Amino acid sequence: MQGTVDGFSYGLVTPVAAYLMACLGGALGLRCTARSLTRGNGWKAGWLALGAIAIGSGIWSMHFIAMMGFAVKETPVRYDAALMYASLGVAVVMVGIGLFIVGHHGVTPMALVTGGTITGLGVASMHYLGMAGMRLRGQLQYDTLTVALSVVIAVVAATTALWAAVSVRGFLPSLGAGLVMGVAVSGMHYTGMAALSVHLHGPATAGGGETSVLDLAPMMAGPLMFLVLAGVVVMFDPQLVMGRREWQRAGGAGIPRQAAETSRRG
Repeated sequence: MQGTVDGFSYGLVTPVAAYLMACLGGALGLRCTARSLTRGNGWKAGWLALGAIAIGSGIWSMHFIAMMGFAVKETPVRYDAALMYASLGVAVVMVGIGLFIVGHHGVTPMALVTGGTITGLGVASMHYLGMAGMRLRGQLQYDTLTVALSVVIAVVAATTALWAAVSVRGFLPSLGAGLVMGVAVSGMHYTGMAALSVHLHGPATAGGGETSVLDLAPMMAGPLMFLVLAGVVVMFDPQLVMGRREWQRAGGAGIPRQAAETSRRG
């Protein structure tokens, strides 16, 4: 018996909120990646790690916000916490590998393609591992071609976002790169969901169609809090917000030199 799948049980609320979350994590992470290219080796690893965790947390939060709107009419849906957190770890590690490749090898075609591919595969791996953590009275089945398309979307869009983040300077272009990253994650997610069908084990039961908002919400508190803290870090770094050239024009780069000259005169 095939289950009746509804990915929009709350209408547009969950997809819009999920997209905005993906954009937030993507914008923070990509801006940190761009910032790492202007720092010495001592700071580079820290910015790249912060970027990886921001993007990983953003795409993970996006996935499960979107899944709050997912329901199967004939059976309640629950989630395995261990696999949920495992998918978060996979996202952070694989995105981190992609960012470190770009951060340490610069804006070369090979680095961008390799880093973008690994980052896109990290997005896809997080999605399907998170889906494997679903617990319902049935079996998940996927259309192979649609799954492949979802992976291609993630890889192409992630590569484009990385290129924009490290090639185009300024706050607004970086924000645009975050929007592209949001498209990558959301497009991959909903394409992957379009590949899904549910084969039920037995007839419908009472409680079918229940969503798992109460299960998911507490688990998302940690990653969401991290995104808030990462946003605070970004906002208090003028070069990160404005871009290096804009910061120098505003006089920020002249402050240390001015102080040094004053010290020498004294």
